[in-house]
Amino acid sequence: MIEDLLPGGAVASDVFGPDGSATLHPEEAALVARTTELRREEFTTVRACARRALAALGLPPAPVLPGVRNAPRWPEGVVGSMTHCAGYRAAALARDTDLAMIGIDAEPDLPLPGGVLESIALPRELAWARSGGFGARLCRDRLLFSAKEAVYKTWYPLLGTELDFDDADISFRHEEGPAGRPQGTFTARILRPRPGPDGRPVHTFTGRWLSDRGIIVTAITVPASRAATTVSCRPGPDRHKGG
Repeated sequence: MIEDLLPGGAVASDVFGPDGSATLHPEEAALVARTTELRREEFTTVRACARRALAALGLPPAPVLPGVRNAPRWPEGVVGSMTHCAGYRAAALARDTDLAMIGIDAEPDLPLPGGVLESIALPRELAWARSGGFGARLCRDRLLFSAKEAVYKTWYPLLGTELDFDDADISFRHEEGPAGRPQGTFTARILRPRPGPDGRPVHTFTGRWLSDRGIIVTAITVPASRAATTVSCRPGPDRHKGG
């Protein structure tokens, strides 16, 4: 699914469940030695996705260890993002000469737990999320949450500063995909812009989203030549669960 949202220069690998053949490097295994079986499986499978993506870039397998704020530490010259949720694991990578950053997120296409929407949404977003969906199969509140996670997972590795849920005001556009699959684009307006890599404030991210097989995925990419005032994902680190 995730590769449908990425531009040229990016590679991705995803699976819809556990990868029984996946293994960990010793330093990775030490991080989850005392966690639950589910956490170890998610951690292991998403790293298998990452190593397949590294191979697609022509790079050897390497440990993927969490850094500050759980952002994955990639090999020199590589940018990327990982995500996992119930029933889905994915990684997307690129060389930093092609893209300055990638942020992806996946969520089950199910309503958010009670109280979560109110804690993440600005008043306009809250009204939009409660107004219905793009067809019966899409939960708007979960789409909003996923897009905000993708914004954070793009923002933090790129700028190195915190971004709260209420620092990004997100609006969505819908387009009908194959077989009626809900998909479209989104724009995140940063309410407290900070200087980007070139010194100019970053005001906006744009990305793409889709829903299929009971999963919502969102993606933002920042072209290496445009990590400036407006950065976008051309058509076709997680605070909580990126690694």
